[in-house]
Amino acid sequence: MAYVTIDGEKYEKELLDLAKKHTTGKGEEKLSKDEVADLFKSAADGQGVTETEKNTLAYIRKNFVFTDAAAKDFDEAFAKL
Repeated sequence: MAYVTIDGEKYEKELLDLAKKHTTGKGEEKLSKDEVADLFKSAADGQGVTETEKNTLAYIRKNFVFTDAAAKDFDEAFAKL
């Protein structure tokens, strides 16, 4: 598992890279419902979602732009973690 440190906090590189991949390119400035599902699927790839993965998801929610529907899905999924 690879990590990156941002402002002294450790985050999962794979999740950040996935969010960046989904928001770069023409017409790709917002995360969609399908992309949010991808993020949570990736976070749950091991034996559950780790604290680092939860922190990374929280960072993504705060620092990336979502469609309205995707934001709702994200918030509902995050609340269940």
